[in-house]
Amino acid sequence: MPRSFIIDTDTASDDAVALLMALRHPDVRVEAITVVAGNVELEQGLRNALYTVELSSTDIPVYAGSAAPLVRDLVVAQFFHGRDGLGDQGYPPPAGQVAPGDAVEVLVETIRSNPGIVLVTLGPLTNVAKALVRDPEIARLVGRCVVMGGAACTVGNVTPAAEYNVWVDPEAARAVFRSDLPIEMVGWELCRGAATLSEDEMDRVREFGTPAARFAMDCNTSALAAARLQSNEPGLPLPDPVAMAIAIDPSICTRRSLHYVDVETESTLTRGMTVVDHLDVADDERNAPLWKPLIERGRNAHVCWEIDVPRWKELLYSVLR
Repeated sequence: MPRSFIIDTDTASDDAVALLMALRHPDVRVEAITVVAGNVELEQGLRNALYTVELSSTDIPVYAGSAAPLVRDLVVAQFFHGRDGLGDQGYPPPAGQVAPGDAVEVLVETIRSNPGIVLVTLGPLTNVAKALVRDPEIARLVGRCVVMGGAACTVGNVTPAAEYNVWVDPEAARAVFRSDLPIEMVGWELCRGAATLSEDEMDRVREFGTPAARFAMDCNTSALAAARLQSNEPGLPLPDPVAMAIAIDPSICTRRSLHYVDVETESTLTRGMTVVDHLDVADDERNAPLWKPLIERGRNAHVCWEIDVPRWKELLYSVLR
């Protein structure tokens, strides 16, 4: 029986590929897609999500959520994903319409109606934070909460300290990480290096000849160029699809551990940094007062440190063929 997923996304190029993975995987039933502003403004994110749903030949409802972070101005990532978030390939407007209803309320209702559901977050955590304020009890009804966000004891991709999704709305991220959600943190670093798609691997995907395969590569044209310029990646990094692969098959994460993880919200230098207590020192005498809000609740996030690269890529290939 397929597992129920609900996906919260700021739909740009790698988000779209992650959506395709869930929508086309036989073991996943996507109950709803909720959209948040992030990589692109909300209206563009909705359009991109609707286009991706149509490409997958499904009719999953897409709902509009937050158009801005909780307390900050929105900073989009069009420099990375292109003006339209999908590599400026000139995709036509989708035929479908945004479903009526508020994404925050849809998150609450869908989780309540599907205990044990897998919540996958691919963008800023604004919608999820609002849903937790509206109904804190939903946190205990989520089976897994796979968060593509943060950087575990490593460099960021938008500042030296922070990954984009968390940096955009650090207050929302802090609220989510301090909740009772069963968080699995999949940092952006897991898509780098050998986990990127090489030129040969991208050619292999194109040779599948399917609309999904062509779209997955074409919509990431801007992202490929930006990643090479920004961080000298050897190939195409796909952070959201890596997170979705782990959501679909948890064993793709080959090394994980449970830690206190908090989010920096006050510093201008390290805004949005995911501070991972890797050495388990948060509750010692020196640090306990600062970490008290988390210590009182217990270690709050399973951090994924390593993935099985061949299996992540094979899962991607399997849904694009």
